[in-house]
Amino acid sequence: MPFSLARLISVAKGELPADLILTNARVVNVFTGEVEASSVAIYRDKIAGVGSYRQAKQVLDLGGKYLAPGLINGHIHLESSMLDVGQYARAVVPRGTSAVVTDLHEIANVCGLEGIRYVLDCARRLPLELFLMAPSCVPATHLETSGARLGLEDIRQILRWMDCIGLGEVMNFPGVLGAEANVMSKINSARGKVVDGHAPGVSGKNLTAYIAAGIYSDHESVSLEEAKEKLSQGMYVMIREGSSEKNLEALLPLVTDKTYKRCMLVVDDRSCADLLKDGDIDAVVRKAIRKGLDPVRAIQLTTINTAEYFRLDKLGAVAPGYLANLIVIGDLSSLKVDMVFYHGRLVAREGEPLFSVYQAGGERLTSTVNIKPFSVEALRLAASGETKPVIEIVPGQIITRKRVEKVKVADGVVVPDVDRDILKLVVVERHRATGNIGLGLVKGFGLKRGALASSIAHDSHNIVAVGASDEDIFSAVKEVERLHGGLAVIAGGKVLAGLALPIAGLLSDEPLEVVVDKLEGLEQLARDLGTTLKSPFATLSFLALPVIPELKLTDLGLVDVNEFRLIK
Repeated sequence: MPFSLARLISVAKGELPADLILTNARVVNVFTGEVEASSVAIYRDKIAGVGSYRQAKQVLDLGGKYLAPGLINGHIHLESSMLDVGQYARAVVPRGTSAVVTDLHEIANVCGLEGIRYVLDCARRLPLELFLMAPSCVPATHLETSGARLGLEDIRQILRWMDCIGLGEVMNFPGVLGAEANVMSKINSARGKVVDGHAPGVSGKNLTAYIAAGIYSDHESVSLEEAKEKLSQGMYVMIREGSSEKNLEALLPLVTDKTYKRCMLVVDDRSCADLLKDGDIDAVVRKAIRKGLDPVRAIQLTTINTAEYFRLDKLGAVAPGYLANLIVIGDLSSLKVDMVFYHGRLVAREGEPLFSVYQAGGERLTSTVNIKPFSVEALRLAASGETKPVIEIVPGQIITRKRVEKVKVADGVVVPDVDRDILKLVVVERHRATGNIGLGLVKGFGLKRGALASSIAHDSHNIVAVGASDEDIFSAVKEVERLHGGLAVIAGGKVLAGLALPIAGLLSDEPLEVVVDKLEGLEQLARDLGTTLKSPFATLSFLALPVIPELKLTDLGLVDVNEFRLIK
């Protein structure tokens, strides 16, 4: 029987039986911030009413457990999980995530519109709302080589798609401040829709100008002062806590009774291992509660606040007429999710999915690693003096520091200085076989020997490698090429382990648990080689991101992000 508005009204009035009544529930009211003892009547995929209901085809007694709206992850690059879309849903839906907002610019930078369509095709078969933000920056800048380019007409086309709700994070903030025609046209094309921001370290008049362009959110604040300024200027502040980006503790004091409506919790990027073992946005909520945030307030920051900012009608609350995307929680403080309902159907219970996972033909995105042949000699970094710029890793952050260090030189070339933790960093172009190879140095990785390489290198996803010798770096890059994309650990010229990511060089075609097991094995090998980083491959992936200060490396060379130029 098709949905009937008249029948919904009759169920709400108690005149007709509901399809399902969830009774003896403690309902989290995100409008009032209160918890109310009540029952919830569901008709088809909608909540008919909250109150006293008895007539239903099915009644489920929740035994006094809490009933809250499904969580909404307001800023996520699901590709960073390395999971195909169905496996990603397996990881996050049982944890309570019912909706995600994503611009898919990772896969778009590799495969363009075809990559976006692939993810959307997969998602339509899953109990997960996927809201697309048109990726505004493919490529993110002119300072690297990407596999695809989305122009103004492509953006206009995406904005017309049913799944699209706005324009994704405008990472080219120098382009906004310079009023570049191409950037202005993309922003204007999204008029009437939400435009997401990306303004790391932008302040003062520059911040004012960025917001004046119609960009009203930001997820890049790393200090309380930065977040306060953005909020005071009218921005919605997304408080980020991902696998590599840890900003929750610093920014949580921003959330008060006066400001909380302008705040959201997001993850940005989260690894498959963290998703499996700790959770998705639910893990951020739990951490916020542990740090002193009221549990209901924390839920508001991941439900109704997110829904209202993105104009997601009928999502984010347990209320009449809203979609019946609901989570049942035994203990509010620990946010242990016992049951998940999607459109009124039970889709997960006690952490286990109750839905099937389908793959929508990822084989059409498997030929994305195209490297121009090169020799190990191409990795030699000529010495032009006693010092060189060095990228310094900041633990727990994706920002880096620009340092100038005295370097170790042998036979006229710069070589890694393991004793001082100055390693070689390489980015090899892998989309168009241009032969571009960026060479640099990095401090903070801690490797004593060997090399790591990955085809995940935000945002253009060329191959990025770090190591204690050119020979091992070369072998690591060649192993990633052999895998048609993936991760590799090399030592002494031997492949210690690898993880194939054949779908766009970003996603695995294997089950969640297998991917996690292989990733953890790689990370343990990296620790055995000396790294002290918790997530070495995640950290490595951000060293090629030229829109995050201060110093990064792309296939075109070192980028001074603050000056937005290549260092010759």
